[in-house]
Amino acid sequence: MSTIVSPSMLSADFLNLGKDVNMVNESQADWIHLDIMDGVFVPNISYGLPVVSQIKKVATKPLDVHLMIVRPERYIEAFREAGADILTVHLEASTHLHRTIQQIKFCGMKAGVALNPHTPVNQLEDIIQDIDVVLIMSVNPGFGGQSFIPQALDKVKKLKQLICTTGSNSLIEVDGGVNLETGKQLVSAGANALVAGSFVFKSDNPAATIQELKKLNA
Repeated sequence: MSTIVSPSMLSADFLNLGKDVNMVNESQADWIHLDIMDGVFVPNISYGLPVVSQIKKVATKPLDVHLMIVRPERYIEAFREAGADILTVHLEASTHLHRTIQQIKFCGMKAGVALNPHTPVNQLEDIIQDIDVVLIMSVNPGFGGQSFIPQALDKVKKLKQLICTTGSNSLIEVDGGVNLETGKQLVSAGANALVAGSFVFKSDNPAATIQELKKLNA
């Protein structure tokens, strides 16, 4: 399977958002990554349900929605209605994570769980078989353009081992500081999907950059 590429719209041009969504539609990208921040769980505020709904109107790729918010269970149905196809919540923000995962699946979405840089993958042992996507944060969540945290490579390897040991079908997604160099290392470590924001949208040719990320393989 080729590497899944999920460009992060956090780095898009919000004055020309439709144009950037169409670029992703026409590119080799697989998903469209949307970062939802509440200013509480992370020290930043991004965009919310109205923007997701507008993007859904023109998107031809699945919406990969990453909730960086406290008590995400409050908004699961709302994000389904807004158009989310994959809904990822943070382990650190979910008191009843198993219940939240089941709620996401009941609403017809793929269920993802994100881990902050300090959170060990062994905390997923009891629920890994229920998860469709595990999102490893390779930067501290909240802002785009940060430097890659090298320890994420070991986390990906440990997670891959956990998935293989348990027979889970979960995909490994990584977000933060992804470029061609770190992307190659991550895919070699076992990552299936790469989120790239500034590396894609600040490049001279975003569609070509997405194509280069798609070519990365172990």
